Amino acid sequence: MEEVLSAHEKAILLGLARQAIEDAVRGRPFSPLDLHSLPEAIRKPGASFVTLTINGELRGCIGALEAYQPLAEDVREHAMGAALQDYRFSPVTQDELKELEIEISRLTPPQQLRYKTPQELLERLRPGVDGVILRDGLHRATFLPQVWEKLPDPADFLSHLCAKMGASPNTWCYRPLQAYTYQVEEFHEE
Repeated sequence: MEEVLSAHEKAILLGLARQAIEDAVRGRPFSPLDLHSLPEAIRKPGASFVTLTINGELRGCIGALEAYQPLAEDVREHAMGAALQDYRFSPVTQDELKELEIEISRLTPPQQLRYKTPQELLERLRPGVDGVILRDGLHRATFLPQVWEKLPDPADFLSHLCAKMGASPNTWCYRPLQAYTYQVEEFHEE
């Protein structure tokens, strides 16, 4: 990542995420964001994922793979989405707000990972470093680099990613897929 966020910038983003979640869960509209009052680094276009956990268990995760709006707005949008719109979970309730832990992942632009064989794909992945996107026609799925903690074996990682994409887990073994990698700057509430 070319420009690392400062502790102050991270704290602002975490505060914006927390406020967006609380507003959304309580049914309040987002307060307008005065971009000019924010540090330049978080006014620039940025892509983020916001991950919510309770006691270490996933409670929601929503994000964007490519930058299309200021990072501060991106974080607010995906914090609200993680709380209310992750199809895998019911919406976060007001009772859960105090237990919710927020993690933000700021993404680098995805880079295509070219490979010829399944073995070469396995060898080119960097566990714990790379987030991976697999694309097969109109279907695509991603795992953030943090997922390597739960799926450290590259073959397992790719099989689970294929299943997330809606394909057979071993699709990556018998048919070339488009693969992309990216890295993240991850930070969370203390």
